[in-house]
Amino acid sequence: MKSGGRWWRKRTVLASALAAVVLVSGGGLWAKDSGLFRDRYCWDAWQQDSGARFLGDEALGKSGSERAAVESGTPGGDGRTATCTLTVTSSVPDDDSTEPIRFEDRVTLSYGPVPEAPDERYAWIERYFSGTASALPDGLDGLVAGDRAMLVLPESCDVEGRPSAVTLWAESWGDGHLGKRQTPLTIGTLPDVGRMLLGAAEAGMRKAGCAPEEPLRMTSPMTRVAERSGSARNPVCRIPGVTLDLGSTSRYEQQVGVVDDRLQTCSVVWPQRGGPAEPAAQFVMAATPRTAAVFAGLPEGEEHGLLRASCDDRDVVFYGRIESGVSSSEKADRRVVARFAESAGRRIGCAPTTWNRSGSQSQGAAR
Repeated sequence: MKSGGRWWRKRTVLASALAAVVLVSGGGLWAKDSGLFRDRYCWDAWQQDSGARFLGDEALGKSGSERAAVESGTPGGDGRTATCTLTVTSSVPDDDSTEPIRFEDRVTLSYGPVPEAPDERYAWIERYFSGTASALPDGLDGLVAGDRAMLVLPESCDVEGRPSAVTLWAESWGDGHLGKRQTPLTIGTLPDVGRMLLGAAEAGMRKAGCAPEEPLRMTSPMTRVAERSGSARNPVCRIPGVTLDLGSTSRYEQQVGVVDDRLQTCSVVWPQRGGPAEPAAQFVMAATPRTAAVFAGLPEGEEHGLLRASCDDRDVVFYGRIESGVSSSEKADRRVVARFAESAGRRIGCAPTTWNRSGSQSQGAAR
């Protein structure tokens, strides 16, 4: 009986130990699946393996890959722009050098007011109102592409009269024996990038204390409406009256973006090897209060490429920026801007008739 008792006690202890192992391992699997041990980034806006390719294991496919985030500032802390850069670093052997080729893929998240200085605002508009981007659904005032995204936040988040926005910008750099080269970087699919953008907006607005009662949501399917880039031809982006000096052997490319009643975008660029395309021209029609607010405070008039109209109690903005490479003359540029406003305005039933020198419509709209 004594030996039998010892055997029973040993069996009980062994069973308890096995149960504990199963419990711990099962709990670990549950914790991993539930996200308890996943890394979080950028003011807890994003989580490892939460959808977008850049947040998953696929982005860590190269040897020695590491992912890390660096935050600078806090949203709403002092009214300035806060940023967070999420970077994946890696390296591969270089057959032509003893040093490896090093790669740095990074996504920069920014939260803050649109730039105040006109030149900085123009550059911001050129980047985020690009013809490569598609409109967010469900009445959200933003755009999303594979390598960038932008959302204009509610008026409660404005800073000194300027609208605040959340932006994403992706870039990839390789550094080897041929020097430093930039290559395209895709963050993820359009729906995934859209969800990353909204997650960042929610986190930023909570930090800034301006989050609306109802969270911003994207429930409708994300459809790609921006066309693939193609050779630029007159009329540019098929907009009647918008003609540029493209030259006889043009390498310019045009990108037809959003074309609806809320927004219209068109970009013309000069492609560059080993670097980003050089902007040549841009045209934007913004017909929602928040997107129109992005252009508030900029110089107005045909000579500045910014015209306004008021139609059915809504402010509509027509913006055109033409660089010297595709410009015939300043007088011709003013005509192009006016023709864009007429074409885009007529399309949405808000065609301008005459403009005063400030750039505002002076005599109603032709309907």
